[in-house]
Amino acid sequence: MSSPPGTVFVIDDDEAVRDSLRLLLESHLFSVRVFASGLDFLNAVEACPQGCVVLDLHLPIVGGLEFLGRYWNRLNGMPVILITGKADPDTRIRAFEAGVRYFLEKPFEDDELLSAVIEALTRGNISSKASPS
Repeated sequence: MSSPPGTVFVIDDDEAVRDSLRLLLESHLFSVRVFASGLDFLNAVEACPQGCVVLDLHLPIVGGLEFLGRYWNRLNGMPVILITGKADPDTRIRAFEAGVRYFLEKPFEDDELLSAVIEALTRGNISSKASPS
């Protein structure tokens, strides 16, 4: 079975996390591009990419939620999977208000991420920010 079309854009400042997510996703036949920051992603990716974003909440300089607040329109409705090692209920609510479609707390199971990515790529782009669940 082939993976849904589109690229998975992984944005995480931790090189080991980027590498492990890339290896996991590529082993399941996903096209993957990795970036150390949201700004690296914006500088490297074309205007209307197809796919989804796996975004770390805690990034230096511009954190995940701040990145979404500033650059949401540049994502062109791409689904966002927010990952974090430290979360609380308020952060989860703010994430969904910011447009995040999936929220995963580390350590998460490989299958959790794979399911979120498959669903994100299958359902495709969204036109507006999501509501809190």
